[in-house]
Amino acid sequence: CCVVEPWAACLIGICSGWVYVLSSKLLVKLKIDDAVDAIPVHGFCGAWGCIATGIFASTNRILFAYGTENTGGIFYGYGNLIGVEIIGVLCIILWAGGIMTPFFIGLNFLGMLRVDPVEEKVGLDISHHKGAAYALDGPTAEEIDAYETSHGEKFKDEA
Repeated sequence: CCVVEPWAACLIGICSGWVYVLSSKLLVKLKIDDAVDAIPVHGFCGAWGCIATGIFASTNRILFAYGTENTGGIFYGYGNLIGVEIIGVLCIILWAGGIMTPFFIGLNFLGMLRVDPVEEKVGLDISHHKGAAYALDGPTAEEIDAYETSHGEKFKDEA
């Protein structure tokens, strides 16, 4: 954000790393499936970024960027911006939740929210893309024999 000093931006970034790690662990603990960690990155870290502006916004930078006086972050003796940022985060949560909750309820009602359990176990790469994304089957017996032959007897498993 253009209204925080470089030292504050570094501190916000360090804190963002911890916000990400802790929120990702929270989702695992709550058994919320988020394979790409979108909720910790965009949700939790996004909220932290907004709130951090209310804490670290420099009065001089706000004046320069927006021409507004007598406002700033808590570190600069003002508390009005933190309140605005918290209200903003709450509005975003209410808006996103209000828009998406009926959508997810409808998908769940129609049986379209989750894939079939068998399809989930096999993997969506097979069912949707007609092939595995990763070779998880391991080498064939012929490939193992060829490897052992080319590298000598010392690589054979003695068990």
